[in-house]
Amino acid sequence: MKTAIGIWIVRLQASDVGRYLATRLGAECYSPDKFSAPTNREAFSSRFHQHRQWVLVMTTGIAVRYLQGLLTSKESDPGVIVLDEGCRFAVSLSGGHEGGANQLAYRVANLVGASPVITTATETLKPLVIGVGCRRGVSREQIDSAIEYGLALIQRSRSEIREIATIDLKQDELGLNEWCQSHEVPLRVIHRELVQQRPWVTKPSDWVRESIGVDGVCEACALLATFRGRLLLPKTIRDGVTVAIVEDPPSPSLGRDRVPADAGREAGDGPPRRRLGGGWRRRGLKS
Repeated sequence: MKTAIGIWIVRLQASDVGRYLATRLGAECYSPDKFSAPTNREAFSSRFHQHRQWVLVMTTGIAVRYLQGLLTSKESDPGVIVLDEGCRFAVSLSGGHEGGANQLAYRVANLVGASPVITTATETLKPLVIGVGCRRGVSREQIDSAIEYGLALIQRSRSEIREIATIDLKQDELGLNEWCQSHEVPLRVIHRELVQQRPWVTKPSDWVRESIGVDGVCEACALLATFRGRLLLPKTIRDGVTVAIVEDPPSPSLGRDRVPADAGREAGDGPPRRRLGGGWRRRGLKS
């Protein structure tokens, strides 16, 4: 019987990351100083099918070599993600759908402040990221109403949503999580320190700044969750929920002429199209 998640590290320098993830994910962490097998790779091979999912804290090159000869069927293979030791990228490497690696990549990324890397076609063809801010205790129905309202303003559909982005202080909001789960849309968590460093908002909120120390939530989170993001819908307020919609087209030449001139309510013109790059600053990890 497979247990849930295994975490494999190849260098003792990554032990803190491995232990932290093991604690937060309820996983089992394997360290290279625990094995008597001839090589670390052989030790991994002997345990590969003992877990339903794997977090490999290593380079993608090492991970590919470790997986050589182990993958047989996407219906039964464990889902595998790769996390670099700097906690910048959580890459869904194998079993994105059937193995749940896409969802696991988001979970790991949200925990360590990394950027999830998803390459399955179903997800990468979806261009919209919706930033959400909300009052404490809002319902799933309130979240749904605000998102549907925002999409209607720019004449886009729910099927185009790739992910919902919010600040870390809101990641446990029940209504927001229920909406994401019911619509099978991943929740992307942007850490407050990053929002403070890059306060990309069209209309700062004094109340939000006094409450959580940032100028705004929905616009900044949606932009920070993308690489080529441009703001389609500035901050729009509905029933205690704020939404902003950003389009992240597959190439710089696509998707530039689809914004209605009057998109947005209770906000001015959006910021210029932004190109984002680089990694997230590594946060302190405590198990």
